[in-house]
Amino acid sequence: MLDSSDAPALKKILEYDPYLDQNLIPKIPKEWDDAEYLKKHPELEQQAAAKKKEAEEAMEKLRNDKEMNVIFARQDYQLRDGISLGLDREKSYLYLSADEAFLDAGEAKLKKSFRSLQRAPEDIEKQVIEEIEQERQKSDLGLGFVFKL
Repeated sequence: MLDSSDAPALKKILEYDPYLDQNLIPKIPKEWDDAEYLKKHPELEQQAAAKKKEAEEAMEKLRNDKEMNVIFARQDYQLRDGISLGLDREKSYLYLSADEAFLDAGEAKLKKSFRSLQRAPEDIEKQVIEEIEQERQKSDLGLGFVFKL
């Protein structure tokens, strides 16, 4: 849980995937992977090779950055405001389902950015988990009716 005022910034971190960030990994035009295209445009061959090398180096740097590879967007999470859960309206609650290694790394990463972040007391944690699981069950039932499963 954390202060609701921190929720918008947390949401950005949760949604961010560095492997999709074109500011980190330069985009290469599709034509530059086509040998025939480069034969017809030899003036681009050197530029294409340099751009590919730049992208490969950026990807390698990203792969080796442990903190950047703590990617919440690839995990099962929900960020909910307290009022929607019947809890403290001044707090937001993060439900995160992942393996233990990711949870430890994720908690460390988030605590660097959010001073108000702390683990909820056990009774509140159970309440949040129950509410989210109930919503998922209702959602699954609804989809079952739509698709007549």
